[in-house]
This record gives sequence, structure tokens and C-alpha cells, in this order.
Amino acid sequence: MNLSKFSQAISSLRRACTRNMRITPALVMSVLAVSAHAWPDKTVSVVVPFPPGGSTDSIARTISQHMQTRLGQSFVVDNKAGATGTIGAAFVKRAPADGYTVFVSSLGPFVIAPHLIKGVQYDALKDLDPITIMVQAPNVLVVPAASPDRSVADMLARLRKNPGKLSFASSGNGSSDHLSAELFWQQSGTEGLHIPYKGGGPAINDLLGGQVDAAFVNLNVILQHIRSGKVRALGLASETRSPLLPDVATLQEQGVKGAEVQSWQAVAVPKGVPPEVKAKIHAAVIAAINEPSIKERWLSQGLEIVGNTPEQFARFQAAEYARWKQLIESRKITAD
Repeated sequence: MNLSKFSQAISSLRRACTRNMRITPALVMSVLAVSAHAWPDKTVSVVVPFPPGGSTDSIARTISQHMQTRLGQSFVVDNKAGATGTIGAAFVKRAPADGYTVFVSSLGPFVIAPHLIKGVQYDALKDLDPITIMVQAPNVLVVPAASPDRSVADMLARLRKNPGKLSFASSGNGSSDHLSAELFWQQSGTEGLHIPYKGGGPAINDLLGGQVDAAFVNLNVILQHIRSGKVRALGLASETRSPLLPDVATLQEQGVKGAEVQSWQAVAVPKGVPPEVKAKIHAAVIAAINEPSIKERWLSQGLEIVGNTPEQFARFQAAEYARWKQLIESRKITAD
């Protein structure tokens, strides 16, 4: 970092302001360029829009520790939970575009919550600069161990015989597991009963206890219970089978097409962060998620490493945004 050049650039900008001189774009760019070169020279806040302890929080803390070691500055996770992640997203939108606020979130605030919550204080497609999608994991349709359902065909037969009566648990209205169920019903021409819980933990507890008939759950969250035999996996909501569950067929293989749902965690920054800083953040995140010990652990948990470019993330986000908007409107789904 060249503190001398940075100080000179800042001094020039201050003199221009003091003397009421014209602040030229070239002068501003010179300050930004030197600042970008110095990044990071202070603590970076990693905003997670959910409470501590969940998958997104765990992933954020893992990459923050790696980035701190790689870049020589503190990366501190700041949990700003509430309103399905939109409070944290709005906070990031308002933060200075200097690279010292980084947003780590699952798909909700990026592509789902804006369609569910009125008066959201940010534009998901315009107010955040995408960096990369770190990981993804398919949702999987599971039933209690005592369920009579052994396949998706069994489940569909029961749904058609008892429309609107088989209960599907979710971690809450508008969650990816809720929308997975809605998409499954839409694509199969069936109807179940949605039971929203306040978080994934209570939903899974009741699924294990047999209080609900089924649920769509992130593979990385439910994998241990599938392996232990406490729940039965009927089908993966993905295009291909998982190497962790090679005997579990996809929904598509079992006749339900267009119901693929991947849960994912991504990184973004406030709109307008200098390109040089975004490039540094992207490089540091990619290095973190591909660090052998991290990668091996996440893969064993059911997470697939993505690590795409900002441009690929932006295209994917736009497609997902439109997809969930259509489903939420057509199914008349609300956050209430």
C-alpha cells in the first residue's frame, strides 16, 4: 500500500473542496484508484442477513477467516437479521461503496424476498454488485422413516387421492423449501398442505417425529438424517443425482419435470465498488472456497463448489429472480 500517494490524492481533493474549485472526474478517479490499490487497510465488515448458527453464517465465517489470513486484515461477520434477510440487504445497499462492506447471503434476499415483502428498501438487481456464487445444494424431498411412501410415485398417488391434506413442513413462508413444495405441486398437478415453521430446526424436528408428512430440505442440512435412516429421501430437486446419494433418483427421473431447486450462498457488495477492489474480493473468495480442507469438508456435507464470475452470477440472478417472481405471483404466495 502506498500511503504517501493516497495522502496526496486526498489532500488534493480536500483543497479542491476548500477552495470551491471544480472537482474533476479525473481527481475523483485518482483517489479511488489509489484507495483500491491499498484495499484492505482496515477491518472489512461481512454482513450476514440471518442470525448466527445457520448455514449462511457458518459459510461466511469460514471464508472470512481464510480471507483474513490471505489479505492481512480483519474480516468480521456482522449478523443483521430480520424480514427474511431484507434488513441486512438494505443495510449493505446504504453502505459506502469502498469494499469495506461485503454481503454474504443465501438466495432469499437476492431473488425471493423482494417479491414477498412490500416496501423492500433495495433493488436486488440494481443496488448490489455481484461477486460470485460460492456454493449450491439441491433440495431433496424427504419423508419420515415410518412413511408409507417409498418413491415420488407413491407420494403423488397419495396427493391425488387426498388433495390438500398431506402436510409439507418448511422453515417459513417464502423459504426455498416452501417454494420447492409449491413448484412440485404446480409441476405435478397436485396440491399439499403447507405448514410453515419459524426456522428449519423446528420443521426438521417435527419431520423426524412424524408430525408432518414430508418436506423439501437442503441436502446439506438433512444429509446426516438420511444416512442415519431417520428420514427417507424420495427424490432430488436437481438435474443430476448427487454422488453423496447415488441411489436417490431426481424428481425429473421420476416424472416431475421443471421442479429443480438449488439453494445457494453468494457474495455481493454495494453498487459502485471500484473494479480493482471487486476483483480482489472475488479472487480472495475463490481462493477460500477452493482451499483443499474447506472444499473437502463442504463437499462431504452436500455443498457443491460453484465460484463463478460476477457476470455469470448476474445472469443467473436475473433468471432466478424472474422464475421465482412468476411462481410467487401465479401461486399467490405471501410472506404472511
